[in-house]
Amino acid sequence: MPSSRRAVLAAMAASALAGCARPASSASGGPSTSGPAGAATGSATPSLAPQTAPATAPAVPRAQVVARYRHRKPRTWGFRAPGVVRALPTTRRVIALTFDACGGPGGSGYDQSLIDFLRRREVPATLFLNSRWIDANPAAFRRLAREPLFEIANHGTRHRPLSVTGRSAYGIAGTRSAGEVYDEVAGNQTKLTRLLGAPPRFFRSGTAYCDDISARIVTDLRERFVGFSVNGDGGATFTPEQVRRAVTAARGGSIVICHMNHPQGGTARGIAAAVPHLLASGHRFVRLSDELH
Repeated sequence: MPSSRRAVLAAMAASALAGCARPASSASGGPSTSGPAGAATGSATPSLAPQTAPATAPAVPRAQVVARYRHRKPRTWGFRAPGVVRALPTTRRVIALTFDACGGPGGSGYDQSLIDFLRRREVPATLFLNSRWIDANPAAFRRLAREPLFEIANHGTRHRPLSVTGRSAYGIAGTRSAGEVYDEVAGNQTKLTRLLGAPPRFFRSGTAYCDDISARIVTDLRERFVGFSVNGDGGATFTPEQVRRAVTAARGGSIVICHMNHPQGGTARGIAAAVPHLLASGHRFVRLSDELH
């Protein structure tokens, strides 16, 4: 790979992946209120009653995880912990678009335009949803969860980098112990299992950062930690043209990370510009579960 291309990719990977640090577009700072029926509204939050299954216990109890990892010292920090999936296991012209919804103050917006574009073009995607985003957008969540075009994945309970020592990323404090790692993963896992009727298969931490011990805990909880190979929108900071260039450069087997919680950003327009180009060049889009078995 030419050195110039390596430099560009390194710079993109270093872009902020916080995704929830900027305020949402509504005047109140809450979720976006525009869009057709099924999108979030500014009215009182409807109840998220269980859809098909009662709450179920995680694969392993918290005490067992704490006992197993309490004294383990991490050796890595960043995007490349052992076991983290950063690309699809193929050289075919398939690309996985993944969209994070981070939740919390300034991060609970809903990019209706982005999702509507994916629907019109029948582009499948994997949606990593944070527990707080689900609570802020119950109607949108229910509609997304019913659509086979999309699969729902776990983006954590409080959108925290996954650490056993409290390391932070992009100014967001990480979890501080094996117990807090467990809570971050299992809290939203339990919520999604109750709402979807089956546990989510994939997990991505807030900012996508983790250490190797935290990654092992995710595996113990029977989820696969998914990172990325293409930073598509720089943590929802890219302009539409920057998104278009980044996503269009994706190669076969790429996992693209973008965000669906900043409707005022450039993600929707950039994706809308990139997808036709990739389709015309012979690529197709898949959900993670279509390739990761």
